Amino acid sequence: MEPQVTELKLKIEDILCPFGFEVYPFQVAWYNALLPPAFHLPLPGSTLAFLVLSTPAMFDRALKPFLQSCHLQPLTDPVDQCVAYHLGRVRESFPELRMQVIADYEVHPNRRPKILAQTAAHVAGAAYYYQRQDVEADPWGTQHISGVCIHPRFGGWFAIRGVLLLPGIEVPDLLPTKPLDCVPTRAERITLLEGFNFHWQDWTYRDAVTPQERYSEEQKAYFSTPPAQRWALLGLSLPSEVSSVSSESLPLSTHTSKPQNSRRAQGWLSPRVSPTVSPGP
Repeated sequence: MEPQVTELKLKIEDILCPFGFEVYPFQVAWYNALLPPAFHLPLPGSTLAFLVLSTPAMFDRALKPFLQSCHLQPLTDPVDQCVAYHLGRVRESFPELRMQVIADYEVHPNRRPKILAQTAAHVAGAAYYYQRQDVEADPWGTQHISGVCIHPRFGGWFAIRGVLLLPGIEVPDLLPTKPLDCVPTRAERITLLEGFNFHWQDWTYRDAVTPQERYSEEQKAYFSTPPAQRWALLGLSLPSEVSSVSSESLPLSTHTSKPQNSRRAQGWLSPRVSPTVSPGP
């Protein structure tokens, strides 16, 4: 890896990794090469970018401290705001750069996504993006089959959170890192894609590989609860407007967890692992 890329990666990791994030460099050209022009990032191909994803640890290390902080108003989606806060800390740490942050959920006025997160994860070598085209003689006929990324260490127990673009920093000699093909057989890929498309509520597709760590039960309960009902789980008041878009890449389960009382919910917000830096103003 080029020295400049290594240095920047280490500095960004120092900011994000204590809070349960991972960082992967890539060239804009690698991303654009896989997509039609309408989805291209409008930067020179050799421009440096970093993909950011969250691991299961993010819930305790980043979200809970963020919710305990004084930076909660106005609340819309707690996870998205938490991630935006931490990505903003990265941008503020490099005032000399013209860093652009694109969150995974951002869209253009015509509703076209600003970033196709799973494609970015694949080209950055972070997670393998398994698609229908990866299954020889697939069995699905005319059914629509969505693809899904699998992380070599966390399986499906992670989330892609966004990219950091660095206009003006070009790294033409950066070598690509191929994502690890951790679901190599046709049968395994069929099981994965069918689990993701037809049975995502039971979480089993996320175990396509044996993960080093899974979401905790409280984290699963949070993401399985419809957005408007998550506030009760956290012991917070429902805001006047709540985004209906999930922070995860999947639709939310229709299963509704029983709201917890305020005392127990507040206990949720006591992180089991303390970050090295507390969220500031």
